[in-house]
Amino acid sequence: METIAALCEVVRSAFPDIAAKADREYLAYWGEPFPEYEYSWFQSLANALNAQMKKAVAPANHLPLFTLISDALGDCSAEVRNCIDVSFVENLFWQVPADRAEGYWQQLPAPLKQLYLGFHRRAPA
Repeated sequence: METIAALCEVVRSAFPDIAAKADREYLAYWGEPFPEYEYSWFQSLANALNAQMKKAVAPANHLPLFTLISDALGDCSAEVRNCIDVSFVENLFWQVPADRAEGYWQQLPAPLKQLYLGFHRRAPA
């Protein structure tokens, strides 16, 4: 994955339901999309997933999305890696109760866990 826009397009195409939730999160926070909005959109995607966690949606429902994003880390530009790390992973689990985060954390692919731990220094609590 060479660009954030390309990753965004792949995620939107493969996961339209959560992408629509991320769009609503984005619009509520940022308003109308601006040029190169995709970086900020990944923060909205993390927030949409956090909302799913809080509602106790089964982690297995979102495992394919986490896997796709994790797999993208294997062959991506520094820009895409930074977006996944800073915009997406650092915002995952924000204000999610520990009992709701636990199942997601257990199923989160190792590369995403490593990024999370690199920033937060501990698993979500």
